Amino acid sequence: MGTKTEMGDFVDKARQGWEQVRPELEVSSIEIMGRIGRIGALTSHRAGRELAPAGVTRAEFDVLCTLARAGGPIRASEVTAATMLSGASTTKNADRLLKRGLIERLNWERDGRVVLMKLTPLGQQLVDREFPKFLARDRDMLAGLSAREEAQLAALLRKVALNVEAAH
Repeated sequence: MGTKTEMGDFVDKARQGWEQVRPELEVSSIEIMGRIGRIGALTSHRAGRELAPAGVTRAEFDVLCTLARAGGPIRASEVTAATMLSGASTTKNADRLLKRGLIERLNWERDGRVVLMKLTPLGQQLVDREFPKFLARDRDMLAGLSAREEAQLAALLRKVALNVEAAH
């Protein structure tokens, strides 16, 4: 953590608060986990706000991007796993996207109980238009980091992500 005279971010202030009211606790983990959570929440909020003119929510955009990356029809359960939405939320988002003509549902030839999803041309156009903007916002948020720092941060966050995923 920086010196007490430096301006701190929200997490620095939270840590200082905890150190004052609960000095017996080791709160250094919030330096990392608190920032990961806060960055995630702020970027998700920003993405939602900036996707609103396109007429999609952040969760809907995640579904669209999952389908775009798949390159073809995939099972609804695969969308749920990739987006980390609940099954009910995936269904609700898919229903809204279906009504707007952005995705289509198909029955799987091998098992009629399995529902496949895929992008429509209109859905692909939306992803093609909005995903580059999404990447530009990400680059803006990483401004000030060198390529080496970005690679180092990505490697360290990958380690944390693997620990979290293994415990999930």
